[in-house]
Amino acid sequence: MARVLILFAHPALERSRVHSILLKQIRNIPGVTFHDLYQVYPDFDIDVKKEQALLLEHDIIIFQHPFYWYSSPALIKQWQDLVLEHHWAYGHDGRMLEGKWIFNAISSGAKRDAYSNQGRNRFSVSQLLAPFDQTAYLCKMTYLPPFVVDGSFKLTRADMESKALQYQQLLHALVNDKISKEEWSGVEYLNDLFPVAKPVEL
Repeated sequence: MARVLILFAHPALERSRVHSILLKQIRNIPGVTFHDLYQVYPDFDIDVKKEQALLLEHDIIIFQHPFYWYSSPALIKQWQDLVLEHHWAYGHDGRMLEGKWIFNAISSGAKRDAYSNQGRNRFSVSQLLAPFDQTAYLCKMTYLPPFVVDGSFKLTRADMESKALQYQQLLHALVNDKISKEEWSGVEYLNDLFPVAKPVEL
């Protein structure tokens, strides 16, 4: 079994319909550690050693956050700047994260077709997440496609519940080593591996 760490960052969770519903489905999954960065570090004073220890205890890392200005909330950048130290996470002798999987789980107001060369955002989600991909590469980690809840402004409650069930299915599959590289490398979004959203017995 794999151990999954969710690094959650939302500076205004009380106003988020999507993430509130996602969290209800994932908080009690065995093998998944939920870590709310804004709750733990409201002043951005990150405990580097604590965060590094958490990373070492897990096999798969997920940055879960809203897609703010085609990137992440500020605390994730602060976390990266401090936690991913030279000679620890990267560099000639920085190999502490080698072999781990990592990806982003994001919410976006725009629909999927807006993220393309022909769409109004001009770039795909994966292209816009390239800095995360390159960071993973530098740290000798494997970067997976994102999990995306798109078109969030117009989603119904039923739509959001369906996305939450997909996320639950994904996490359950990751914990139980049921997703291969051949499978995830063939999709644009990890959601596409679970076209039928259904609850998982935990």
